[in-house]
Amino acid sequence: MTAARYAAPMCSLDPASGSRQRHDPYIIVPALGDVLVRSRDDIADRADIVGLVRDFYGRAFADELLGRIFVDIAHMDLEVHLPVMCDFWQTVLFHTGTYRRNALQPHQRLHARANLTPAHFARWLELWRATVGDRHARPKAELAKLQSSRIAGAMGRRITGTTPAAAVARGGSERGAPHCSTDARPDGFR
Repeated sequence: MTAARYAAPMCSLDPASGSRQRHDPYIIVPALGDVLVRSRDDIADRADIVGLVRDFYGRAFADELLGRIFVDIAHMDLEVHLPVMCDFWQTVLFHTGTYRRNALQPHQRLHARANLTPAHFARWLELWRATVGDRHARPKAELAKLQSSRIAGAMGRRITGTTPAAAVARGGSERGAPHCSTDARPDGFR
């Protein structure tokens, strides 16, 4: 199978104005008979993060395993939680320092009520990575996937005593990625 390759941005002439119109880059996908497929943009700003996080929680609320945790046990109000999670991911991806809470504590409280297991963390990771992949591509999207693996690994280990296998397979560590744990938080996580 031949790898996909990027096509250069294309231009066309707008007949009404006579000006050139630049089109988004496309990916040429050989498996689809060299079909041009519009490439997904990278995560560029808070608006992209808001869309990503909202899409993810829509999937998580509907998920057979996670939905009960978010809806029935945590009673999560997305409109209240969304800005907090957007601050978190904005800090993780862009080092803005907008998130200044301890991410582990609410998950520990939730674990006391819901008995979280490695399967919960693995499913969270699977849904997050799928949501990112469906919406975005390129370096920040890949960073969001990598950091999610590290976060799932660290939180899973701290809460359940076991690192979810999915997190280890995707970039976390058996030791729980200490640079993402609450013991050694990056700037903005104090």
